[in-house]
Amino acid sequence: MRILLLGGSGNLSADCAELLVRLGHEVTVVTRGRSPVPAGCRAVAADRDDPASLRAALAGVAADVVADFLGFRPGQMEVLEELFSGRIRQLIFISSATVYAKPHPVPLTEEAPLGNRWSDYARQKQACEKWLAARGGGLPFTIVRPSHTFSPRWIPNVVSIAGYTFARRLLSGRPVFVPDDGEALWTLTTARDFARGFAGLVGNDAAVGRRFHLTSDEALSWNRIYAEAARALKAGAPVVENIPTDFICRAEPGLEAKLKGDKAHTAVFDNTAVRRAVPGFACLDRVRDGLAASAAWFDAHPDQKRSDPAVDALWDRVLEAWRRR
Repeated sequence: MRILLLGGSGNLSADCAELLVRLGHEVTVVTRGRSPVPAGCRAVAADRDDPASLRAALAGVAADVVADFLGFRPGQMEVLEELFSGRIRQLIFISSATVYAKPHPVPLTEEAPLGNRWSDYARQKQACEKWLAARGGGLPFTIVRPSHTFSPRWIPNVVSIAGYTFARRLLSGRPVFVPDDGEALWTLTTARDFARGFAGLVGNDAAVGRRFHLTSDEALSWNRIYAEAARALKAGAPVVENIPTDFICRAEPGLEAKLKGDKAHTAVFDNTAVRRAVPGFACLDRVRDGLAASAAWFDAHPDQKRSDPAVDALWDRVLEAWRRR
């Protein structure tokens, strides 16, 4: 099939692009040109936020399936309707599991109530879903809601999504924190596992008009995740402070959406729907496997072992406020 990916070089999308090429698809990737695209993909340079740029770049590009990894606001979606309505077999929109109201039921199904009052990102993703549902049959859509998905370029934690700051703190024995008692269960999925499920939804008529979680079935506490990260990095036991979520968010209001709107809540997912649509799909990586791959990637790219001073300072501000209380 001819597959057009809006995105294709990021944390989530690069593994998807690579797997689709290996499966024999013709893959075109829309990118701003800041990162190399996976081998075998055709690159098209355009700015997702500039409709004129997108129209010009995609003039004459034919696709059977379009997957949008970069849509974050309903206004961005209108150009897709203009370009592809009535012309494609499927539009896959990458939404987010943050769209669910908090607190939410456990395990989460796709029918759980929506409406995350803490996160503007989640509200915008939900608005995009609503926009698609109102388009009728012109854009035969499939909505995918990943949760916390990480490539080897990430070492997950509750503060930062990328970089080596968290790892550097673990390696140097500097303290880190988790919300509350750190025992909320959290689901981490590797990007390569996500790609396996995603590839099964591409061109899948049974997936059209439906919404799917696409996550691992393994859920670990944040305390366990930090311990596994330290193990992968060959660091000592992590020095972890358990700090109430409300206190963290008062000390650092910018973390409210990340914690109250997401990571401070237990997130366990029912993936029955995607397994029915993609028979045989299962996530093969454990969290331990994914973190080992991340540690190995950074060891192979020592130039990327950089701490972000702003992120480092955020960890320190919250910890210092907790000690001064």
